[in-house]
Amino acid sequence: MIRGTGSDRVNAEDAVAACPAARAALRVQLPRAAAIACAALTVALLSGCVDVSMQAYKRPETPEKTNWSSSNAITVSAADTISPDWWKAFGDPELNGLIERAITGNFDIKSLASRIRVANAEIAEAHAGELPTADLGAGVNYQKVTGQTFTKQYNAAGQVNWDIDIWGAVQKGVEAQQAEFHATEADWRAGYLMLVSNVSTTYFQVLQFDDQISQQQVTLDKNRQMASILDGMSQTGLVPKTQVLQQRAEVNRLTTNLIDLKRSRDLANNALATLIGAPAGTFQLPSGHLQQRVQLPAVPAGLPSQMLARRPDIVAAEFRVLEAYKLTHSAKLAQLPTVSLTGHGGTSSFALSDLLKSFTYGFMPSIDIPLLDPAVRAHVKTTEAQTEVAEHDYQRTVMTAFQDVENALVNIDADRKERAEIQQQVDQLRVVAAQVEAQLKEGVVSQLEVFEAERSLLAAEQQLLTNHAQSLSDTVLLYQALGGGWQAVDVGPAALAAAPTESPANAAPKNAPQIR
Repeated sequence: MIRGTGSDRVNAEDAVAACPAARAALRVQLPRAAAIACAALTVALLSGCVDVSMQAYKRPETPEKTNWSSSNAITVSAADTISPDWWKAFGDPELNGLIERAITGNFDIKSLASRIRVANAEIAEAHAGELPTADLGAGVNYQKVTGQTFTKQYNAAGQVNWDIDIWGAVQKGVEAQQAEFHATEADWRAGYLMLVSNVSTTYFQVLQFDDQISQQQVTLDKNRQMASILDGMSQTGLVPKTQVLQQRAEVNRLTTNLIDLKRSRDLANNALATLIGAPAGTFQLPSGHLQQRVQLPAVPAGLPSQMLARRPDIVAAEFRVLEAYKLTHSAKLAQLPTVSLTGHGGTSSFALSDLLKSFTYGFMPSIDIPLLDPAVRAHVKTTEAQTEVAEHDYQRTVMTAFQDVENALVNIDADRKERAEIQQQVDQLRVVAAQVEAQLKEGVVSQLEVFEAERSLLAAEQQLLTNHAQSLSDTVLLYQALGGGWQAVDVGPAALAAAPTESPANAAPKNAPQIR
């Protein structure tokens, strides 16, 4: 009983039962000195109990999505998952080698790996708040007072202090930093996935430029021959001079386009060099033919629920929600009284030889009751607002991911339909070109008509090449939107119990190069 007069008399058991924080204080097993302090702490809590309760963590709510609307683009079962080394489905050893070089040489991915090491070190830094601290010092004091002799005093002292984490506020901060560690790991996976995607699409661009340059050169040669024929016909009066000038202008236009294609090819090659970690200008990708070297793979879209647990940026966003949740809990617990144990000892002497002959020591338990600290209460509000921001960021990331997948599927489906139409156009123009060539041998048509048929065929073949390159890039974007081949991650308090690994790429896909 806490004794009082009249209505001031309070039953301690009833008061403790009404206060969650007080109940927690009585459940904690502490040394005797700390138990005495907690008795005083319980009395303080009875006078004004603070709310430190937290609901169990749960993933922020997002609109449910059970399937993809553009299912026409999916060519395999929705239950199939993406291979860890999904880029090998394009069937190009040159691409595989470039990706390996990029993973080991790209500086962006190395920077992300270093951030993982920083987050790992910060876990130990946060955990240090639970441990005692010790100080040891020694010195000498020189003193001269008017009218007295000069004195020297030697001293040595040590102190041990332990702020006991009774309520677990420091531990919640450790768990928050563990969540940040896992979030930075997911950031690394997202960077890994983006790097592979950028290398793939840039590689496709370079090969596309190679094919376009080859086709443009053929078209330019045909138009030069046509200009030469028209020039001869103009001299005999069969065609006007203006037609010759128009054809020469066409040759100028095609030449300009060829120069621009070569420039674009060089710029894309420089971008590819930077991605793989080579200085621009020191790396040159050999010329190749995109349609012959890179094949279109199947499209394993998976399920929306799989994407939520596998896409790295979503995983990182959810871990940061969990981090904010833990920081809020830590801020609430900081409103409760704190208990400190301090031990100190030392010695002093006017002679150095007598320094170790006598010692003084002491032990001081103390309790700090925050009766009025507006900053602590304000910090709780701040962390609660930051948790809301993290939740909304997670929801925005999920919605953006849904859009990315749907857009990629729409583009792949449109690419497939366009490819069928362009292929029919090419097939038909090949028949026309062959027939016109046969008619030329019989003298039915002129060489100009043959050139015109060939030019139309080349233009259609260029469209087919562009469609193939776009289909490859859209497929890469789909793989990226679905989260690549990463394993699903179960984000929650249980995930924080896993000890951090030394490798920054501990969850890298099988056969994926590791960062050292």
